[in-house]
Amino acid sequence: MHRARSVVLTTQELVEIRAAQRTFEGAYMRTALSQFSFALIVLKIFTSEFYAIGALFALYGAAVLLCAAYRRYQGNRQFFTTPGSDGTLRHRFRTSGNSVLLLTALSIAAYVGLIVLTFELET
Repeated sequence: MHRARSVVLTTQELVEIRAAQRTFEGAYMRTALSQFSFALIVLKIFTSEFYAIGALFALYGAAVLLCAAYRRYQGNRQFFTTPGSDGTLRHRFRTSGNSVLLLTALSIAAYVGLIVLTFELET
């Protein structure tokens, strides 16, 4: 039996979980699309000096898209059961902290890369 079917949720809890999942998946996808759009604008409008910045934003968009897939993978496995010390099954919930940390690390790396590329423009 799939783990998602082993958890008994009320209708209200199920509605909240689905809404949160749609919200976060939409946010990750919108972020990835906006990064791709910005990269396209930089590559089309600006001179060749800025191509590295456009490529950076395109790579960041792809990384956010991969992070969205990882978040969806994790979201499908948030609820699970484990046997307790007395032999009864206990319902557990795992947060999405790993995907948040991954996106934070990707964002910091992208902004550091942007700062480095910006300073290289002056030389």
